[in-house]
Amino acid sequence: MQRFKSPPQAQTFLSIFGPIYEHFYPKKHLLQADNYRDQLANRFNTWAKLIA
Repeated sequence: MQRFKSPPQAQTFLSIFGPIYEHFYPKKHLLQADNYRDQLANRFNTWAKLIA
């Protein structure tokens, strides 16, 4: 929290960043390598469509 001006500012950032992080980084310890890569590629494609 050193770079945030206040705890509410940190909380705002983390509440926004959390779902985005979860979207791009599935729990790879639960997946086999090829399934993980497929899921990650699919999630990045979905993101690219949303921001285009």
